[in-house]
Amino acid sequence: MAKQKNEAPGSEEAKAPTGETETAETQDTPTTEETGAAAPETGDTDRYIRLMAEFDNYKKRSVRERENIYADVRVDTVTRFLPVYDNLQRALSAETADEAYKKGVEMTFNQLLDVFRKLGVEEIESVGQPFDPTLHNAVMHVQDEESGENMVVEEFQKGFKLGEKVIRFSMVKVAN
Repeated sequence: MAKQKNEAPGSEEAKAPTGETETAETQDTPTTEETGAAAPETGDTDRYIRLMAEFDNYKKRSVRERENIYADVRVDTVTRFLPVYDNLQRALSAETADEAYKKGVEMTFNQLLDVFRKLGVEEIESVGQPFDPTLHNAVMHVQDEESGENMVVEEFQKGFKLGEKVIRFSMVKVAN
């Protein structure tokens, strides 16, 4: 519709034929039919959906990587403390006449075990268990009639795991 130039600004809507109410903005804006431009293609929609899927995958991958880094840092930290665990265990097994010294070593050892538990680290139970190559490292083999087939009879070094991941394999002696 054409605008009349001598009308008042508010009278345009009132004089629209057949009850149509058009503003100046919609009258001046050419439609897609007038300009010959095509409607948005489905390729744009497809591209948008793919972009959203890529972004969603990126977020999931970032969360997974962050969790893996955290687990790796915990494993690395515990691995560095394992020699301290071994030395404290040796100190506890050594004979000493000084009870205060022994009590102090026990307290330190228990505190280290508490830290391991808080980090989610578990000791691998070995003695009396069947040999499991995913948990144990057999360094000796002995013939023993009293023990069952492939049973762990002695543990030389304690093993640890964090969740299902083995941090250090138990060093064991296996019977039969």
